[in-house]
Amino acid sequence: MTDFRDKTAVISGGAEGIGFSIAQALGAQGMNIVLGDIDPAQLDKAVASLTEQGVPALGVVMDVTRPEQWQQLGQRSVDRFGSIHMLVNNAGVGGGTGTVEQIDERDWRWVLDVNLMGVIYGTQTLIPLIKQHGEGGWLINVASMAGMAGVPYAGAYTATKTAVVGMSESWFAELQLHNIQVSVLCPAFVKTRINLSERNRQSDYQRQQQETEQDVAMAARMQAIVDNGLAVDVVGQRVVEAVGQGELYIFTHPNYRQVVQQRYQAIDEAFARAAYSPLLASVVDEEIVGFT
Repeated sequence: MTDFRDKTAVISGGAEGIGFSIAQALGAQGMNIVLGDIDPAQLDKAVASLTEQGVPALGVVMDVTRPEQWQQLGQRSVDRFGSIHMLVNNAGVGGGTGTVEQIDERDWRWVLDVNLMGVIYGTQTLIPLIKQHGEGGWLINVASMAGMAGVPYAGAYTATKTAVVGMSESWFAELQLHNIQVSVLCPAFVKTRINLSERNRQSDYQRQQQETEQDVAMAARMQAIVDNGLAVDVVGQRVVEAVGQGELYIFTHPNYRQVVQQRYQAIDEAFARAAYSPLLASVVDEEIVGFT
């Protein structure tokens, strides 16, 4: 499918940043847009902006860590627009930064529940609705370059984004049978407020430890990096371009290619060493199963 006109896209975390950029780009292609977001005030602004641009839009306040709120989002989307054709799992948080022993357990839970379980809940809830009308559609999961190469002092974030990449690869093959195209967006630094995720941290995940001077210093460094990131509007346009071409992996920062190449070179070299191990001689030429 390449014709977006009159189709409906549901975007989690869609009230600002990358989610809203994707919403604008898809709206310009003639899609109906449903925004799910935890921030009511920002959501109202986003829906008003889309409406001013002539884009049919619906905003639903919701928390992606709550399966029942995904169900409500799906129902309201169908009630308003009839069918759902695209899901963009965009909602995400940066989470805490620090050494492996410093990250608070509630930081881990927060990042895992939003960045990973939010994607799972959204996919499990809305993919059946996309299958229902039999026209096919799209699933776009927003990961990160952190899903392609580990980021020091961001273990929780890296873990979730790596998982999102892997799930997308798995679902790519599975959902082809239903004419549902799967893509995973892996941006590097973009000018968003991801580094200010604390503003939307739910009460269940409030940290037990106080902010340290190191936390403040790392936050300032991250702010400077984000401030120099890619313009967010470009990301939405890039998503439309890549999805229209049927791409599984969507990259926005081609300059990071060398980082990924270094990783896969190291992996390839590790396979070569394994092939020369006498312990593994019996499996070197075995048929590969389970990956096709």
